[in-house]
This record gives sequence, structure tokens and C-alpha cells, in this order.
Amino acid sequence: MSSTKTHAAALKPRSVLVLGAGQIGQAIALKLLDGGGYDLLVADRNLSSLQRLQALTGLPIAQVQDAAAMESVIAGQYAVINALPFHQAVAVATLCARHGVHYFDLTEDVASTHAIHALARDARSVLMPQCGLAPGFIGIVGNELAGRLDVAQALRLRVGALPRYPQGSLRYSLTWSTEGLINEYCRPCEVIAQGQLTTVPALDGLEPVFIDGVEYEAFHTSGGLGMLPQTWEGRIEQLDYKTIRYPGHRAAMRLLLTELRLGERRDLLKELLEGAIASTQQDVIVILASATGQRAGRLVQESYAARITGTRLRGQTLSAIQHTTAASICTALDLVCSGRLAQQGFVQQESIALEDFLDNRFGRIYDVEGAQASG
Repeated sequence: MSSTKTHAAALKPRSVLVLGAGQIGQAIALKLLDGGGYDLLVADRNLSSLQRLQALTGLPIAQVQDAAAMESVIAGQYAVINALPFHQAVAVATLCARHGVHYFDLTEDVASTHAIHALARDARSVLMPQCGLAPGFIGIVGNELAGRLDVAQALRLRVGALPRYPQGSLRYSLTWSTEGLINEYCRPCEVIAQGQLTTVPALDGLEPVFIDGVEYEAFHTSGGLGMLPQTWEGRIEQLDYKTIRYPGHRAAMRLLLTELRLGERRDLLKELLEGAIASTQQDVIVILASATGQRAGRLVQESYAARITGTRLRGQTLSAIQHTTAASICTALDLVCSGRLAQQGFVQQESIALEDFLDNRFGRIYDVEGAQASG
């Protein structure tokens, strides 16, 4: 581990706009406020959400109800962290590029990411989407593991955000954006199979997963790989990402999405899920990544595994998904601000060295006992 660390004292205060006052936006604001080094403003359309966050943090807030108001709060900022729903990513990134403001988001939407990639070609600032857990941290880990091999043959990335106390047939609780969840269950999934970049349907590729004696299932979902397939195309035989759930979840979701055709009526499905499935802060993040290939003429495997729960920060409880997602995007901001990453154009997650990520004041939550990458 490098002795160089990113501390608040080493950072000049920069103005940062956090877009979104929901659960993830709140966690990001709390982490940045607690860490110091940034002048923060939180903006959202929902005034009551903003007021709740302000009561918790004392941070200044701004209500944005249209495109003109959005552009007004973005102009002049050092950076924008976008924690709004995925379908707003391209519009916000466009405004950031126009005003030379660094842009970070959490989107798992592949089409949005490709649009931002094209937008970044002439950008004067950094455009860095997919800065969460998956996509995000899992791509950094995967790139590191595969890069340790002389010849990488297969890279398998598995991540789950799960309730610690599952109930019902879905064995699931809402810990993330419902819109984002439905999107990743419906959209095609990029993979590399037999050396070729291709797509497979979401919910396919069902497999059992055993971690510390607990049985899970895993299946393809969209967006978790970020830009990793493009980075490793032509250099690896197999690369895929699957979401981890408790056994039976995928069959229940296939019934809803395919047999009942609710994948074609996403607004109705969102209403049904949010009306029937409780949200929870008692969740756990499960991560399992492995790379197989040749080193010094031998077949070897490099792996990383972690189990991360929530935390308390400034008197507030952060769920595991809030804790990990906010830590990832705050780390990306720190690394750009401190000059450890490129200062303009499209920056993909695998540009971050795993050592730099784990050495960061926010990213070190992933450097837990049992979560060390090893051969």
C-alpha cells in the first residue's frame, strides 16, 4: 500500500454541486461534508427532500424545477455529482461539458454512458459516469485482477445488494433506485464470450453462488461492467457481470417482467414494487470477483471477496448500498481534484488503480478484512 494518502488538508476547497437529495444524494453529501475540503450545494426538484437534508446537514440547498434553473446551478461549479435518476444523466452531462464543469454520475444505463462518451470528445472538463459500486468499483477490481495475469482468460464479476433479513417470494428489499433496478433487469447485457464482444438478455445465465457457506444465485443484468468490455475486447476470452440475489428471486422477476409483460409497462411495475416491497437500511453488499489465466506458464486465479454492511455517520444511519455507492463516487471526485486522474475528457473506472482507490479516505471502506485481492 502506498504511503501517499488523499487528505482533506491537501485539497483546496472546491465548489461541488450534489444533484439529488434522495438516499444516495444524502449519503454523498454527508460523506463529503464529514471529509471536508469541498464547498457543497445540494439541488433537487423536490423541496421537501431538500429541506430534510438541510435539517440533517446544514448545507445550502437549491430547488431546480426546469432546465434553465439546472443550468444556473451548474455554471461556475468545480464539479457536479449527479445522483438523479439514470434518464437525466445525458442532459446534466451536456450542461457540465458546456460550462467546463467536471461531471460524475452513478448510471448503470449503457446507452447513457455511450452518449456521454461521445459528448466527452471535445469536453474541457472530466466526464466520468458509472462511479458507483457496479458499475464503478467492481470494474476497478476486475481490471486489477485481470491485469495481474500474463494472459487473462476469464474475468467473472458478481455483486449483490441484499437485505440481511429477506422475506417474501422475491426475497428482496428496495435498497436502490426502483427505476434503475427495473432498467438493469430489462436491458441487454454486454459480455465477452469466446473472445467476442456481444450482448445477452438480462436474467439469463442463472448460476448458483456460494460465499462463506451461504447459497445465492447470480444472473446477467445490464450495465454492471461499465466500459470494461471495450477495454478488454480482443484480450480476454470470457468477461461477464452478474447480480447476486437469494435463490428464487430471478424466477419471480422473470414471471413479472416476461410472462406478465410488465417489462413493457415499467411505470406500473415501479408502482407495484414500491407499493408491495419494503425498503430497508438493514442490507449487505456481497462482492465476488475472480480472474483466471496464465502467469509464468501456470494456470492461476486472482480473486477479491468482500461483505460490507452499513455505518453511522454524523448521527445518521447509512445503509450498505448508500455507504458503498457514496464512497465510490466521492473517491473519484477526490482523485480528479488531487490530479491523480485525467483533467478532461471521458474517464472510465479502470483508469483508477486499485491501490489508489483503497488508499483514499473514502475508498478505504472496501479495504476490509477478508476483502483483500489475492492469488
